This record gives sequence, structure tokens and C-alpha cells, in this order.
Amino acid sequence: MAPSRTVSLVVCILLVGAGLAWWLRPSPTAVAQAPAAVPVVVHEVVAADIPVLLRTLGRVRALNSVEIRAQVDATLVELPVAEGQQVRKGQLLARLDDRSLRAALQQAQAERNVTRAELDIARVDLQRYQNLVRERASPAQTLDQQKALVARLQATLATRDAAVNAAQVQLSHTRIESPIDGRLGIRNVDVGSLLRANDSVSLFSVVQIDPIDVEATLPQRRLPELQRLLGGAQKAPVQAFREDGGALLGTGTLALIDNRVALDTGTLRFKARFDNAREQLWPDQSVVVTLQTGLLEQALSVPLEAIRQRTEGTFVWRVEGDQVQPVAVKVLHEDEQRAVVSGLAAGDRIVTDGQSRLRPGVTVRRAEPVPVGGDQP
Repeated sequence: MAPSRTVSLVVCILLVGAGLAWWLRPSPTAVAQAPAAVPVVVHEVVAADIPVLLRTLGRVRALNSVEIRAQVDATLVELPVAEGQQVRKGQLLARLDDRSLRAALQQAQAERNVTRAELDIARVDLQRYQNLVRERASPAQTLDQQKALVARLQATLATRDAAVNAAQVQLSHTRIESPIDGRLGIRNVDVGSLLRANDSVSLFSVVQIDPIDVEATLPQRRLPELQRLLGGAQKAPVQAFREDGGALLGTGTLALIDNRVALDTGTLRFKARFDNAREQLWPDQSVVVTLQTGLLEQALSVPLEAIRQRTEGTFVWRVEGDQVQPVAVKVLHEDEQRAVVSGLAAGDRIVTDGQSRLRPGVTVRRAEPVPVGGDQP
């Protein structure tokens, strides 16, 4: 039993010693650690002239578009132009077989010549009968009959003249010329095809490319603005883009407003005229249209990402030194990318990314914007 008491005594002595060592240990010095700075993306507010834009969808419309069709029944014998070619007004586009129509014209001219000769003889006879009646050598009835004959031949000659003119018109339809300046479309028929005047399929189309119109719609509440812009001293600028945020296709001017509001949609159509020498705009193409309705001079704008909401209203985080504070702002105008605000000053630095970890007085450090698809700081 003695060894057990010895072990117990040793254990007790060790426990007492550990307790004394813990109680007598020196107090550690508290090290104050400052919280880490929050990384944020910062934007500096600047004053600039900002256009007020209305954005809508539009469609490109050609000023003139003509479907070229045959006006007589004939065989297509020549196509001196190529598909997609730029043509001028009056340029020969196609030639039809004109042999039968030329023969018809010659026949009409011959019949007119016969009638004209008969009329000349009748007029000579009329002059003779007038002299005989004056000398009482012929009855007046013969003179009256000759006058009637001359009148009938004159009417017949007028009919022959009309027939010749009609044959000339028909013959002219065998040469198909471009009615406008424009670009040819894809050909629908080939040389050697028999064309008929009532064919539903055209040879091809001619479409005027330059200048060109863009047609778009806006809600009817925008009518006063459109009327003001159309009646202004300077033409309102209109821009057409390939798509929302896409490439700029052209800049034109407001040309006209439709004369009525669409009953089913409550929208109003308008047209803008574009110079299109580079042919960036194509007929019936869908585009995004922006119409400038005004200009905010030396306005303060911020990216939309900087605008935050709380119960008190709209605010932004402003960087003051190395800390942030919320600043109330009022949005005066906004578009898809930025907002024009009051409550800030030029040169203020505001946070556009990283706001989720911000509190008033929090220390921040500036971080570079993250590319689309990258990781957040």
C-alpha cells in the first residue's frame, strides 16, 4: 500500500505546482488589431454635357422600292445588268422579244397612211364640189355627202393615230428601264423565259439605298416632344445602332411624325432620314434608335451601379479620405448606363462596386474594376 500512497502524493504535488504556475504567469499584452480595409471600385464624379435620349426599336425603310415586272407578253431575250448591281434611273435592265409588237406597229402605221391618203383625196373632191355648187353646176346634196365623207375619214384617221400610239407604247414595254436610282435584288427569272403581264413573280426589285429612312414608334405621350423637335430651328439628331449596345450604323435627323396614333397600341410612328453612302443601313433591317430630345449642360452623372436604395431614399457611398459615408442624392435623369443626380460635387469619389460590406465610417482601399466574368475582389 505504501507505493500507492507515494504515487498519489506525487500527483497531488504536480497538480498544485501547475496551478501555482498558471496563477503566477505574467499577463499577456493585448495587441489591438485594426479591421482590414474593404476593397471597392471608385468612380470620380465629373461635370459634362449629357444628351437626353429616347431609345426604341426601329426598322429601316427604303425611300423607293420597285418590283420590276413585264407589262407585255413576250420572251426575255437579254439581261444587261447583274444581280446586286447599282443602277441609275433610265438604265436598261431587260429587253424582251419585240418582233411581233414591231410588226403590229408597222401594220397600224400602214393603215393610218391609207386613211390619210383617202382623206387627202376626199378634201380635194370637197373643194371641187364647193366650186361646182357655187357655180350651180352641182347639187348641194353632193356637197353635203362629200363633207360627211371628209368628217368620217378625219375620225378614222384619229382612230388610226391612236392605234399607232398604242402600238408604240406596247413596243416600248419591251425595253425595261430602271424607274429609280437604286440597287438590284436577286433575279427571279432567266433569259429565255416567257413573261406575261399578269405574272405574280417579278424579274427582280430595285431599292433605293441612299438616302434611307428609319421608322420607329414611341408612346403617344411623347407627341409634344416630337412636335417640339420637328418644329425647332435645328433638326433633332437620331442615331441607329445594330443592337442594344452594338455598333453605330448611322446618324440622321428627325424627318416627320405620322398623322395619327395607332389605336391598338397607343403608339406614334416617326421617321428619320439618314445619309447612307456607306450602306451600313439595309432595307427592312431591325435597329435600335436613339432620339435626342434635349441636353443637360454641365450635369453631374454617376454609373447606375453606384445608386443605392434605403428607407430614407436614394443614396451613394462617398469616399472621404480612406473611409466611406452615405450621401443622399436625387436622380434627375437616367438612361441604361448612368444617372444624372444632385447632391454631389464635381471631384467627389463614389463607390460603384463592393457596397455590400460597407458601413458608415468603414475603411476602404481602392480596387481595380473586375472584367466581365472575372472574380470579385
